[in-house]
Amino acid sequence: MRRLGSTVVVVVGERAAEVVGGLDGLHNVRAIRRGERAVAEVTDLVVRAAATYVVHDADPLGGLGEAWTGFFDESAPAGGLEVAIESALADLRDERVLLPDYYLVLDPDDMPATRRHWWLGVLAGAAPSRVVPTPGTAAAVTGALGRLSAGPWWPADLEGRLRALPRTVPDRAGLPTA
Repeated sequence: MRRLGSTVVVVVGERAAEVVGGLDGLHNVRAIRRGERAVAEVTDLVVRAAATYVVHDADPLGGLGEAWTGFFDESAPAGGLEVAIESALADLRDERVLLPDYYLVLDPDDMPATRRHWWLGVLAGAAPSRVVPTPGTAAAVTGALGRLSAGPWWPADLEGRLRALPRTVPDRAGLPTA
């Protein structure tokens, strides 16, 4: 997985686009709103950006998170999670998308339970210091940027973790296994 010179932060949650827009003009921050662009298009902009922090709302694992949530909420078609896993792996392998250094999760307490388990269970379980809950305001995100702590990068066996998602039960996600 390619790593960039900038610290890449993805803001996720209901108000992500609004919050990212509120970061425009901050010193050493390049804020990129997805808008109508594909995630791969935003990735191209992120790769070319030159700033200490590049913050955007184009979640490279967004489709996978929706598929996992739909799988366990029984609201997605059969096989959808497996297709999303293979799609995410291909996009990551071909570097059409890149994992961010951090996810800032806006207002996780207001999210449906399974969606919250995706962020604070599945992803935080893979890399605890890389997923940070925060209030859903530009001011809170600005403060969170200054408090991001170093920690282990995403797991080397990302493929194995993603392929295990059909067996990663929401209320057990991120907990130690026997």
